[in-house]
Amino acid sequence: MSNPVLDNIRTRRVVREMTDEQVSEEHLEIILEAGRWSPTGSNHLPNRFLVVQDAELIELIRRVSPGIYSNAPTYIFVCVDRRNFPTYIDEEADDPVFLMDVGQAAQTMALAAHSLGLASGPVTSFNVPALRKILKLPDRFTPWIVLCLGHPQPNPQFVMKPGKRRYWQDLVYRERFVPWRDFEVDSD
Repeated sequence: MSNPVLDNIRTRRVVREMTDEQVSEEHLEIILEAGRWSPTGSNHLPNRFLVVQDAELIELIRRVSPGIYSNAPTYIFVCVDRRNFPTYIDEEADDPVFLMDVGQAAQTMALAAHSLGLASGPVTSFNVPALRKILKLPDRFTPWIVLCLGHPQPNPQFVMKPGKRRYWQDLVYRERFVPWRDFEVDSD
């Protein structure tokens, strides 16, 4: 039995090579609407999305973002607005709730993009103070993930070598942790 949601999850990949064709406004709005519907802890709705499509601005962003390898024509920054998150302290805070909110929004938008035939790749390696200046972000906004979006390159030059496929049974424990797999046994 085929399930379109599970098929979309199963076939989505991080894509680094994209064409220079811009994402249409219609597709962008669908993706942003999907991000809006992603769940948030206690329904605080801290996520804010900043879309960048200007080529000169993208070039500046790339200069302060060592993790961006793609040539995507569209970036969506997932930011946390501290006004909407009462327990948010700062970038160094060890509160996983807002990080889950950000991750869920990025994943939801990536799945929406994939369902539209678009490519995406999340990046978290960027210089936050530099981005604040480039994007004119208020202090209350902190960017946590940028989702690079575009049309997939039909003949990519860089293809990831497939890793060892693990199945769900390799990743799941029931009731208690028991290291029965070769890769889990501690060697001293």
